[in-house]
Amino acid sequence: MPREETTRTTTPTTERIPAVTTGSPSVPEPEPHGRRASGAARVWTTRLVVVGLVLSALNLRPAITSLGALLEEVRQGLGMSGSVAGLLTSVPPLCFAAFGVMAPRLARRFGPAAVVCSGMLAIAAGLVIRPYAGSTAAFLAASALALMGIAVSNILMPVIVKRWFPDRVGTMTGLYSMALALGTSAAAAVTVPLTGALGGNWRSGLSVWALLAAVAVLPWLPLVRDRGARSAARTTARTGSASEAPAHAREAQAPPLRIARSRTAWALAVFFGLQATAAYITMGWMAQIFRDAGVPAGKAGLLLAVTMAMGVPLAFVIPRLATRLPHQGPIVLVLGVCGLAGYAGLYLAPAAGSWAWALLLGIANCAFPLALTMVGMRARTGQGVAQLSAFAQSTGYLISIPGPLLVGVLYQSSGGWGLPIALMAGLMVPQMVVGYVAGRNRTVEDEATR
Repeated sequence: MPREETTRTTTPTTERIPAVTTGSPSVPEPEPHGRRASGAARVWTTRLVVVGLVLSALNLRPAITSLGALLEEVRQGLGMSGSVAGLLTSVPPLCFAAFGVMAPRLARRFGPAAVVCSGMLAIAAGLVIRPYAGSTAAFLAASALALMGIAVSNILMPVIVKRWFPDRVGTMTGLYSMALALGTSAAAAVTVPLTGALGGNWRSGLSVWALLAAVAVLPWLPLVRDRGARSAARTTARTGSASEAPAHAREAQAPPLRIARSRTAWALAVFFGLQATAAYITMGWMAQIFRDAGVPAGKAGLLLAVTMAMGVPLAFVIPRLATRLPHQGPIVLVLGVCGLAGYAGLYLAPAAGSWAWALLLGIANCAFPLALTMVGMRARTGQGVAQLSAFAQSTGYLISIPGPLLVGVLYQSSGGWGLPIALMAGLMVPQMVVGYVAGRNRTVEDEATR
């Protein structure tokens, strides 16, 4: 029996022998206190990251959906033309694609926490400035500032999950996806009544969302010292996790992946783009489809809200299920079948089965949290996740831009919803195919270095 085990078993539990008198190597001197202190620091740091993820996710869509709720008032207040107002609906995915590519480089230099903190500051500043801009150009510039903050934070959410919670990717992705869905639906639902409570001024109704973004800055402030590999090494040494520092250092020093060589990266990018296309079409046109079918305007808005609200619980469940499967393709197929059934219902009996179609399309729209989960699963390292997230989301948002515009063109030229719905259903088929390919148990590091 080792000496330290003998010491423990032969020392009576009632005796209190000072550590300095035993001479036994089994009795450490100040280490237990240091370990307890570092353990407590790690617990509080982890809690800060969780709070930061949730608050940040809540802020990733209100800048968009709050504007949609007050778009008519904004048009009148700024003298905005109908074409420019229509352009506003295409600005978010364009900004996400343009600014998102900067996120990996910024994260490598300053650390993901510092970049997300800056992103929240940009959102808050943009939301404060844009309602009080005196012109359409200034309004668009302030909106772009907020969207830039959203874009880099979008990219780095999976990176932070991979770095801080590598063994809980599904749970944490589900948590922030659920918060994102909640922020999306809440801003759409409460912006108008909130504006009324603030005196009916649309400027106050838009700017009030800056407060939520400002609150989201706070949890990241203690974490912004994690800047690159050196800070990661200092942080992990301070928290007692010495094994993490060399890994972060190696990631920061490793050359960037040639991500475009990976078939999985391309499949995930196209999958992300097609699901985003379906989501933007649903948000922009589904209520109008129901209204043209004879559904009252109030009920049509409620049906859209139900569709969006489905993402709140399912965004938590689907990522957890996805991480337990070696292949996420079956989930992709189930979501796709729900989408095809919902589109078939919209074509054949939009008013009669409206609640069923709204629920089915709400389930299909949960391809978004599934795509985010696969981003975290298809790369082994934090750097790989950052590059894959930037590539998949930036490319995907570019793919999604024409979809809602094409639906509008088809609707106007054909005078009905037959062709637009056929387009929506047709796009669901390649979404299922590329999603199935992206769900295979592969990593981009392996494919990019072949």
